[in-house]
Amino acid sequence: MSLPFYQKFHQHYDRSYRNKDLRTTMSQYHQEKKRSAIYTHGSAAYSSRSSAAHRQESEAFSRATSASYQQQTSLATQSALATAVSRKAASAYDYGYSHGLTDSSLMLEDYSSGLSPQTKRARKSLLSGEEKENLPSDYMVPIFSGRQKHVSGITDTEEERIKEAAAYIAQRNLLASEEGIIASKQATASKQATVSKQATASKQATASKQATVSKQATASKQATASKQATVSKQSTSTLHQEEVLEKKSRKVAIREKAEQLSLRKTLEETEAFHKKLNEDNLLHAPDFVIKPRSHTVWEKENVILHCSVSGWPEPRVTWYKNQVPINVHANPGKYVIESRYGMHTLEINACDFEDTAQYRASAMNVKGEFSAYASVVVKRYKGELDETGFHARVSTMPPSFAVTPYGYASKFEIHFDEKFDVSFGREGETMSLGCRVVITPEIKHFQPEIQWYRNGELVSPSKWVQTHWSGDRATLTFSHLNKEDEGLYTIHARMGDYYEQYSAYVFVRDADAEIEGAPASPLDVVCLEANKDYIIISWKQPAVDGGSPILGYFIDKCEVGTDSWSQCNDTPVKFARFPVTGLIEGRSYIFRVRAVNKTGIGLPSRVSEPVAALDPAEKARLKSRPSAPWTGQIIVTEEEPTEGIIPGPPTDLSVTEATRSYVVLSWKPPRQRGHEGILYFVEKCDAETENWQRVNTELPVKSPRFALFDLAEGKSYRFRVRCSNSAGVGEPSEATDVTVVGDKLDIPKAPGNVIPSRNTDTSVVVTWEESKDAKELVGYYIESSVVGSGKWEPCNNNPVKGSRFTCHGLTTGQSYIFRVRAVNAAGLSEYSQNSEAIEVKAAIAAPSPPCDITCLESFHDSMVLGWKQPDKTGGAEITGYYVNYREVIDGVPGRWREANIKAVSDEAYKISNLKENMVYQFQVAAMNIAGLGVPSAVSECFKCEEWTIAVPGPPHSLKYSEVRKTSLVLQWKPPVHSGRTPVTGYFVDMKEASAKEDQWRGLNEAAIKNNYLRVQGLKEGESYVFRVRAINLTGVGKPSDLAGPVVAETRPGTKEVVVSVDDDGIISLNFECDQMAPNSEFTWSKDYVSTEDSPRLEVESKGNKTKMTFKDLGTEDLGIYSCDVTNTDGIASSYLIDEEELKRLLALSQEHKFPTVPVKSELAVEILEKGQVRFWMQAEKLSGNAKVNYIFNDKEIFEGPKYKMHIDRNTGIIEMFMEKLQDEDEGTYTFQLQDGRATGHSTLVLIGDVYKKLQKEAEFQRQEWIRKQGPHFAEYLSWEVTGECNVLLKCKVANIKKETHIVWYKDEREISVDEKHDFKDGICTLLITEFSKKDAGIYEVILKDDRGKDKSRLKLVDEAFKDLMSEVCKMIALSATDLKIQSTAEGIRLYSFVTYYLEDLKVNWSHNGTAIKYSDRVKTGVTGEQIWLQINEPTPNDKGKYVMELFDGKTGHQKTVDLSGQAYDEAFAEFQRLKQAAIAEKNRARVVGGLPDVVTIQEGKALNLTCIVWGDPTPEVSWLKNERPLASDDHCNLKFEAGKTAYFTISGVSTADSGKYGLVVKNKYGSEISDFTVSVFIPEEEARIATAEAQKGSKSNILYRGRQVEPTSMFRVML
Repeated sequence: MSLPFYQKFHQHYDRSYRNKDLRTTMSQYHQEKKRSAIYTHGSAAYSSRSSAAHRQESEAFSRATSASYQQQTSLATQSALATAVSRKAASAYDYGYSHGLTDSSLMLEDYSSGLSPQTKRARKSLLSGEEKENLPSDYMVPIFSGRQKHVSGITDTEEERIKEAAAYIAQRNLLASEEGIIASKQATASKQATVSKQATASKQATASKQATVSKQATASKQATASKQATVSKQSTSTLHQEEVLEKKSRKVAIREKAEQLSLRKTLEETEAFHKKLNEDNLLHAPDFVIKPRSHTVWEKENVILHCSVSGWPEPRVTWYKNQVPINVHANPGKYVIESRYGMHTLEINACDFEDTAQYRASAMNVKGEFSAYASVVVKRYKGELDETGFHARVSTMPPSFAVTPYGYASKFEIHFDEKFDVSFGREGETMSLGCRVVITPEIKHFQPEIQWYRNGELVSPSKWVQTHWSGDRATLTFSHLNKEDEGLYTIHARMGDYYEQYSAYVFVRDADAEIEGAPASPLDVVCLEANKDYIIISWKQPAVDGGSPILGYFIDKCEVGTDSWSQCNDTPVKFARFPVTGLIEGRSYIFRVRAVNKTGIGLPSRVSEPVAALDPAEKARLKSRPSAPWTGQIIVTEEEPTEGIIPGPPTDLSVTEATRSYVVLSWKPPRQRGHEGILYFVEKCDAETENWQRVNTELPVKSPRFALFDLAEGKSYRFRVRCSNSAGVGEPSEATDVTVVGDKLDIPKAPGNVIPSRNTDTSVVVTWEESKDAKELVGYYIESSVVGSGKWEPCNNNPVKGSRFTCHGLTTGQSYIFRVRAVNAAGLSEYSQNSEAIEVKAAIAAPSPPCDITCLESFHDSMVLGWKQPDKTGGAEITGYYVNYREVIDGVPGRWREANIKAVSDEAYKISNLKENMVYQFQVAAMNIAGLGVPSAVSECFKCEEWTIAVPGPPHSLKYSEVRKTSLVLQWKPPVHSGRTPVTGYFVDMKEASAKEDQWRGLNEAAIKNNYLRVQGLKEGESYVFRVRAINLTGVGKPSDLAGPVVAETRPGTKEVVVSVDDDGIISLNFECDQMAPNSEFTWSKDYVSTEDSPRLEVESKGNKTKMTFKDLGTEDLGIYSCDVTNTDGIASSYLIDEEELKRLLALSQEHKFPTVPVKSELAVEILEKGQVRFWMQAEKLSGNAKVNYIFNDKEIFEGPKYKMHIDRNTGIIEMFMEKLQDEDEGTYTFQLQDGRATGHSTLVLIGDVYKKLQKEAEFQRQEWIRKQGPHFAEYLSWEVTGECNVLLKCKVANIKKETHIVWYKDEREISVDEKHDFKDGICTLLITEFSKKDAGIYEVILKDDRGKDKSRLKLVDEAFKDLMSEVCKMIALSATDLKIQSTAEGIRLYSFVTYYLEDLKVNWSHNGTAIKYSDRVKTGVTGEQIWLQINEPTPNDKGKYVMELFDGKTGHQKTVDLSGQAYDEAFAEFQRLKQAAIAEKNRARVVGGLPDVVTIQEGKALNLTCIVWGDPTPEVSWLKNERPLASDDHCNLKFEAGKTAYFTISGVSTADSGKYGLVVKNKYGSEISDFTVSVFIPEEEARIATAEAQKGSKSNILYRGRQVEPTSMFRVML
């Protein structure tokens, strides 16, 4: 089934999308809201009207369709569906608008995925005027609204893009096939007699697609697969029709109720289907729901710009400032960009005047790009203005803005300083152009308007180029140069009504090709035309083809938002335009082009600007603004269909472009096309036949342009186009004229008459005759070639228009030829004929005026004038001067007269035939081959009179040269007037240029006779002036005119005279200058006198180099040789040849005449690892032809079994090897070298003791090598003292395997080692702890296995043992801790701990610097690891500093402690406390002995216990029983005698006497209790217990009365 007409005619949108005509800014909405209540959001009037209108139309439609239900029951379901949807829609709109809901709140929950099948009419059309004209009459565009589902990002892969396009097409077909739309149009007349024709068009999709004809008065038309139609017409009156409808309305109502269940089921199925399909995937372009608002803020405040964007896929938002993307990383903390929940914000922190700008929010997705703008103006409080406040507003000032604080400025003078010059760059590099703009008068707070132009077109900031204005300097920066950037750049500065500009050319060379010989990249890739089906790309051909012709070009495309490039054409195209097809409608693309030749493919061009694949009308619609304010309401309307109309033929079909690769057709849509969108089919046929073939069978064309490919080159075709819609395919258009496939555009003809002319010393102006009959000419390429080189280089990489071009970057003095060729889209023309050769020199002009005219000498009738030569010679040598003079009478000058008819060559001239005592003025003009220059300024007045002064006149013609940062050379000419006696010398004075006249200082104390002086000791960067005074026998004359000012600096590129000596010994001085003018020459002088006619010298100059050669350098050639470059700013250099330099040069010349091979190392001998002998020497360098002769005792030896020779010419090493030295090898060895002309030799004498020692060393090395074949010691046995003061014997072994054994010996006795060595680290150790004298001896370790054995011995006796013990003592001394103080009962002890103590470690103590004499009171000793000093009964005299010195036999190690002050007081107090405690402990009462722990006694026996008691004073004695006092009685007798002995007696014990007893002794120092236990037993019971214990096998314990008792603790008394 074909699409409904309005679905094909208009683009479908996402259901959450609003037509652009309904969109507007929030500010517009608020303004309209104030104007009229009817547009107020949620207006009751509008809401009631809207809901009522919907209900009325729904009821009318129900009545109109009820008749149809009776005849066409197959349409019942759809009609019921339409009625229900309409009612629900009306209810939802009524509710939503009455409650002030937005459009998103009005979405029908159950029907959001389907179109409303009920016709609804709106009172107003919201379409723009342009769209109304393109629509059929009485037609409303349906606008769909639905849920919005956010999808983030743009699809990045080809697979996702394909799926996305497929989903779009599927949804579009779904809308056409499954959502049936019924529209009806009903018209009634006011007159009953009028016959009314009522047509109801109904389209439905059924399985059989059959058409039924109604027998009623209604005509029905249906479209079926066979497109059969039956039309029935019946006329009846309007009154009769209304009666029929009234009768059938009840039946319709009953049927509608019956079909509610079917309706609900259908809706649920449709909803589920659309959920699976993801109904929100319809693409549409970005749109700003809320646009950013402009702000005016105070300085240092923050600004936030908000915007909200709709569109699918979800657009990406980028913020721009003055069309330059904002980089938050380049200005951290300045900008904050966020995107949350559909709201995009740009926050500008701490605004300043630089933030005053226009800001743009750009939203982009695959459907296109849309921007919104807002301005930010930053203001400052009054009184705080400064210059920075106006920098940001330079671009916003009007050009005529020239107001000063005092009114309008009358005139501005604009100057450019530090201007940029002609610049050269290369693709991919960065470049900056800049200059300083000086404006007079300077007006604070007002800045000029700065603009940059390229080839006359304004340069706007972009990602490729940025502009900057700092307040006085303008800069244009290229971040990435491309050939498109080449051109003439002009800076335009405007201040008020005055402006100034400056221009210079920028050349951009090609980047280095990745493939050598590949062509350069094309340039200026632009999109000429864009449609939904294709985009035409054009470019310019490169100037460099890589050495072989360009075969064609490849075009690449890349979808915006991705980085995936794809090639558009399989075969290269030669025409510089190409239509790119296969694009996705609505998506944006960028393009690039690559050139290809037989070598390979060159680098790609700069990418084009993004372009969307849309029809121009669609682009205009997207860019259009809404025609009415947004009211917050969406009116859904649907139009009744009309009968399908087959479109007519297109008109104005023509071939707009034809190349050998493609043909482009263009036409206009037909006037008769109905209300549907139309598609086009293109047909072709051979010119001789009428056999038409359709070209685009599978893919209809949507736009009225089409590109045809795959046509046979040279063949003739005709073309025509047909239109198509749902009604059918229309008639074809008129066929085009016969078109021959091939390039319609011809390659231009070669330019002619190429003429070069001189411009500057590095540039040439080339003119030519333009190509004749050239169409669509792009420009010209110019190439240059050095005469005779045969190599051509491009002068421009961007085609230039016109017939004149200045070629820069040429070499001064070189001769060049030029050629030109034209270029258009068809290709490059042939080269023009080569121009005549031209030498690169500056154009010749007349010289500038001379200056500083002075009177050198005066006579009664003549005067001698002097002057300085012009600053600019005009590019040619000055050939002479002309002098004019005039009389001055009473201050009134007369007419000028010529003083000389023939030109004067010197800068001085004597003017004769003057009048005595007359005042004269003079002027001088210089001349060169270009003509006579402008005369100088008029001199001051000079009186013609006889000078009678005796002193000489002033020297003249001062000049300076060889200016360096600390020195220069000053030269002058003798005065014309020498005075009464000849000049005997000169004085030179100097001062800073800014110093006063009284600050002149002389440079020489004695007069110098030379006419030059080298001034030393200048300060770098300082400006100086000089003058010279002559002296004779009479005195010193007047000073000369000033020379200078001159700045002491070494200019960049300054070079010096270099002396060289060639291979033939010829000595020469060489000088090179890179800053020569076209007519500059080299002049050599000796002692600043020209050497032009010297027979001893020969000068040769070529280009920018000169050489002066000495024919026979000798003492008469001593002096200063200088080289000056004429017509430059004092470029010169000199070289001093004194006696020492003369000797050095003569020696170097002799060496070059008779060269020797330079030797880096003389002949030497060394012993190698196996005992081999190596003789070797090294020369500085050797060529491939170097030869060596080996001589032994004056006989040449050759390579053989005994001798092996080798020469390494790269390193210059010469070697000879011998396996063994024998007695007959004693003698003299010589290596003789010859390398071309150079010779050399080196000799080594090996005789006597020297030879014997060498022979012995060789034998030793041989034996060592044999030893190392088995297990051996890499490092022999040695000792080491560890940090723990132990001795570690160690050795390093090598060539070890598992079977290797190691055995340790001391004094030839094997030492058993606990651990077995694994040799992993190659180290074997033996640890000796607490090393002492007993460990002295001879230690030996032996390695052995089946390959052999090796041993190492270490003697630790005598001096070796002493050294080891000294080291051990040293480590012990170093381990000593700091001295500490300890109090004891006897006194104070000072002590320190060591790791361990040896008697060899000597300990000395000193007190306050005096050695301590030991006594009974002061003692020292060692206890274990503690070294101590005991001071008994300390006194105040013991206070002070104590030093313990530990002497290891070589060095003393000290530890100190200060026993004074608080330390002594605390120690002494502790000593007193401990002493008293000791006394108390000594005299305390205690039981010395006698009492047992346990007493076991038989019942009835007597118990006698005696113990000794001690104490001072005599202690008191008392007894306890079971911790209760026990008194003496007859049964228990307690006695204490002599203060020492205590007695405890029980005459007859009984079991009642058993218990715990205690003896308590006590005196004033303390008390003590001695406890014992008495156990009374019965014999019979004990015997029984003993028997039982024996049975248990108990041997160690005794069980007594139910408990175990240790035998040692039991005390038995048997009486």
